[in-house]
Amino acid sequence: MHLQAVADLPEIRPGDDLAALIAERTALEDGDVVTIASTVVSKAEDRQADLADFPAGPRAREIAGRLEALSDEEKDPRFAQAVLEESTELVTDAPFLLTETRFGHVCVNAGIDRSNVPDHDLLLLPKRPTESAERIRAGLLEESNIEPGNGEGEGLAVVVTDTCGRPFRFGQRGVALGWAGIPASRDWRGETDRDGREMGVTVQSVIDELSSAANLVTGEGDDGTPAVVVRDWEFGDHAGSDNLFRDLDGDFVRQALRDWQYDPEERR
Repeated sequence: MHLQAVADLPEIRPGDDLAALIAERTALEDGDVVTIASTVVSKAEDRQADLADFPAGPRAREIAGRLEALSDEEKDPRFAQAVLEESTELVTDAPFLLTETRFGHVCVNAGIDRSNVPDHDLLLLPKRPTESAERIRAGLLEESNIEPGNGEGEGLAVVVTDTCGRPFRFGQRGVALGWAGIPASRDWRGETDRDGREMGVTVQSVIDELSSAANLVTGEGDDGTPAVVVRDWEFGDHAGSDNLFRDLDGDFVRQALRDWQYDPEERR
């Protein structure tokens, strides 16, 4: 497998054609997977905002006040309001805001970014990242004259990525938010291991793994390389699944968090 960042992409502005900009700078091939950071997708889709766009309501002021008391740091209730408006559920409200976004991703602060946003305060996640991936993929197929699936390979896939922390582990890694042209997971259930035992549990989230690999190439901060081409990787002869986000019925950690309240006294 080979990963190569798409070099020399400009600062992305609202309305920019990401597919055209990427295709101009790299020769795509049948079977490639193009990963694109959600930050540039959001910028192209004009998902930039200012704190003034989110007048704080009572709930936001309450949340900001509590977080300020816990951290001894000033918290802007307008940011809390933005998080609430970008979420369908507030899973925890202390010691940080863990939320479910409107497309099902559970993350801190609804994934709202406050860095690398020229002329604005906030960068919101794409509204529907899978639709974004489908739209960019269609543009890349047209720009690169690649058939969606021509029998010689697997066509072209697009994955919209972000970085996210992990329970029980320190640090962040790349994750997928939206995808097109590829199943989200490889389902190994029903296949056998080297000893002939049938596997009954393993479902491999390949779009998360590709996102994490790409993040090693794109980097963080001011690296400015938000798109990566993954080449010579094959999905293989496995069943595929588009399940990425756990249903609440099977998400026992989230169920437990619904009944949990942060108490700083318990840590002492």
